[in-house]
Amino acid sequence: MNKNILITGGSGLLGRQLTKALLNLGHTVNHLSRSPGKDPHVKTFLWDVDKGRIDEHCIDGVDTIIHLAGAGIADKRWTDERKREIVESRTKSISLIYGLMTDKAHKVHTVISASGINYYGNRGNQLLTEDSAPAHDFIGNCCIEWEKAVDEGKQFDLRILKFRTGVVLTTEGGALPQLALPVKLAVGSPLGTGKQWVPWIHHQDAIDMYLFGLGNEQLTGVYNMVAPLPVSNKEMTAAVAKQLHRPFWAPNVPAFLIKLLFGEMASLVLGSTKASAQKIEAAGFKFKYPDIASALKEIYG
Repeated sequence: MNKNILITGGSGLLGRQLTKALLNLGHTVNHLSRSPGKDPHVKTFLWDVDKGRIDEHCIDGVDTIIHLAGAGIADKRWTDERKREIVESRTKSISLIYGLMTDKAHKVHTVISASGINYYGNRGNQLLTEDSAPAHDFIGNCCIEWEKAVDEGKQFDLRILKFRTGVVLTTEGGALPQLALPVKLAVGSPLGTGKQWVPWIHHQDAIDMYLFGLGNEQLTGVYNMVAPLPVSNKEMTAAVAKQLHRPFWAPNVPAFLIKLLFGEMASLVLGSTKASAQKIEAAGFKFKYPDIASALKEIYG
């Protein structure tokens, strides 16, 4: 059945790819954005989260909201101001929509939201399921607040589904181009000990998981959005080097240097998060790219 979908953060990397996939399936897609959109097939409604402004017509006829909005976690150094922006762009934004739904008639019945796999923080070799406790570092707390804000939708009796998103692999942005650059320059090396687990997922599997969630009305609650075969930072860097036919020999980049360069944000690359995909697989989801070699082969072709 075709749906009428409103996407927040639709102009981001995942948002653009998901929009295309949804349009191809015949769904109606609208965006909620800070600036007018460029896609002629998508109507863009405007909002300003900081100022608490939102076009009240954005939810007209909408049955599904996909909440992807949020300031880039690794885009800028974590000043206090940036931290506030990272959290509020995720929490205040969905609250604005719920505020609108309180005040006017609507047909919304499903909210599918991104969350972050960094919910679990740095946990060494522990296999993390959706029931594992959260970390209480900055990003862990951000994810707790984010999910809590999304869950406020329960007052409207909505179906709420949250995906704790891992490191999405694509050459168009995110972590992979940054990881691949030193490899391309023939200085590919693990970061820190290189033993930390990377909770990765191929971008196509990430898109497919959203489509799976959209089409499966029984799916509620929280799921890890990660591939079923996690790899260490060293294994991932070696796999990229192998795929690109580049040497993999350089010594490890010491942790202190990464901390010096990135400050608190270093936890994103030095932290070890070994997340399980068992729950989403048990729900019937099939991964196209379950292992890192097949994922990189598709990405780099």
